[in-house]
Amino acid sequence: MDCLNDSPNLMIVSDLDNTMVDHDDPENLDMLRFNSLWETYYRQNSLLVFSTGRSPTIYKQLRTMKPLLTPDITVMSVGTEITYGESMEQDIAWQQLISENWNRDIVCEETAKFPDLVLQSETEQRPHKVSFYVEKYKATRIMEILLKRLEERGLDVKIIYSNGIALDVLPKAAGKGNALEYLLRTYEASGKSPKNVLVCGDSGNDTDLFTLPKIYGVMVSNALEELLQWHAKNAKNNPNIFHSSERCAAAIIQAIDKFGLGPHISARDMDDFSLREVDNVSHEVVNFYLFYERWRRAEVHRSEQSLARFKSVFSPLGIFVNHFGTEQSLQQYLVEVQGYYGDKKRTQFRVWLDRISSAQIGVDTWVVKFYQWEQTGKIYPCFLIVM
Repeated sequence: MDCLNDSPNLMIVSDLDNTMVDHDDPENLDMLRFNSLWETYYRQNSLLVFSTGRSPTIYKQLRTMKPLLTPDITVMSVGTEITYGESMEQDIAWQQLISENWNRDIVCEETAKFPDLVLQSETEQRPHKVSFYVEKYKATRIMEILLKRLEERGLDVKIIYSNGIALDVLPKAAGKGNALEYLLRTYEASGKSPKNVLVCGDSGNDTDLFTLPKIYGVMVSNALEELLQWHAKNAKNNPNIFHSSERCAAAIIQAIDKFGLGPHISARDMDDFSLREVDNVSHEVVNFYLFYERWRRAEVHRSEQSLARFKSVFSPLGIFVNHFGTEQSLQQYLVEVQGYYGDKKRTQFRVWLDRISSAQIGVDTWVVKFYQWEQTGKIYPCFLIVM
């Protein structure tokens, strides 16, 4: 399931749309703040889980549009599909588990009797999920009748309504909460239960996440009324679940701070690179590429002193290997960077790092591997290795 040798210090389980991803923030600044924080302090000892209503098809589309990190685990299609890592390897055991007393053909047959149910796109129809649009004022009555009919036909199902428009029919054993519970049982069986779990959401299909015991939860400030009503009715006295004053990814950072789950100051929240205290190799690399972004955007002062700190940190013997496999010394690379000053001024140019890993190979020598992503209107990757 993962490459961690010990129990994860933290497992963050986050919805995507309007939770991790703020569609009202075209520059994605809070998500980029979260990315820097995660890659600096959490990537090598914690787990990032995206739990989304999106199918694999439109999840992958989102990743080409927004600066999403690579999660360790992706829970998709409202908790009916679990995949692992960059390769998105399917959890077959989970598929088998939720198949009991589920028959998609019967679901389609019964839902066809409700003309007010409008099928969502073909990409959103999955083996263990049948999805519709329906007007809010009609939803409650339809759900009551449909659930009764499906139970009478021997199925164990749940019907989830979210975002004031989307209705999903799933196996009763599925859902975001049950998927997370399954993951936690799996980690417990391997002796690697996460030390802390933080769930994050904004809508009705996230409510299941907040029902699990021994978790921390954050509802983003822009959470929909359906989630807030659920909280008021079911969890208003739970001190481990709170309604953030921040939107989306900023709310997740706020929750890390509120619950004392670990470092919460992102490199993007600091201005003066020369004064930063660096406590790990990942931090140094994140710092450099944030400086690199601001250098190219002409947001830092152009001077030899601006680059001096990084020249002093990177060994004269260090090697930079770009995504084409071409090698050059780190010092040569810094000279090259010096010539880029201001070439992305007044553009949407942003840089973020993903999947940082490091290994110490000498007293003061490290190999650091990571993906560098750049955005200038569109997103493209550059795989880099730094030593």
